[in-house]
Amino acid sequence: FGLPLGTPVRQIVVMQSTFTGPVYVVGDNIDTDQIIPAQFLNLIPTIPDEYEKLGAYALWGLPDSLYTTRFVKEGALDTEYPIVIAGRNFGCGSSREHAPWALCDYGFQAVVSTEIADIFRNNSLKNGLLPIIVDEATHAWLLANSGVEVEIDLTTSSLKLADGRSVTFPIDGFARYCLTNGVDELGFLLSKDAEIKRYEASRRA
Repeated sequence: FGLPLGTPVRQIVVMQSTFTGPVYVVGDNIDTDQIIPAQFLNLIPTIPDEYEKLGAYALWGLPDSLYTTRFVKEGALDTEYPIVIAGRNFGCGSSREHAPWALCDYGFQAVVSTEIADIFRNNSLKNGLLPIIVDEATHAWLLANSGVEVEIDLTTSSLKLADGRSVTFPIDGFARYCLTNGVDELGFLLSKDAEIKRYEASRRA
């Protein structure tokens, strides 16, 4: 992007350990070009005006005929849906990091499915989004209840449904730490700079 070496592309927001909100339901095979169409990939999140524009185009590639309620309302500064319930293979297609950027920058916090594309899942964890894998029965209930409110507790790795049921989901401890502390892998390493230097000095002695 022509940015000075070492410039962070975007600031990762600290994720609340527990959050609640209505869900936005999408179908199978939602690719990254539907999440953020290619014509918006020139927007750079470190530039304030462009940062504000990027999130406005989250899920802009979904067909209007199938999604009459938009993920981000025209002119809105954030989405009312912090949680996306997705069909199979969400985030397939190109590996563009703009996909999780766009979703996160307008208030998206988690995506729930039975199948999330590996590259999108890894990009999400590195950029402050929580990808959640649930069982088929839970997934089917969520798909059938668009707009219902659910609660996600990152501390206990649990998702609570409106009908009172609660299910757990897998997430490794390092990813949980980064999400709840608002750091990526590089930020974590930089926080250990003094310890790394002490270790290196001890090896040279």
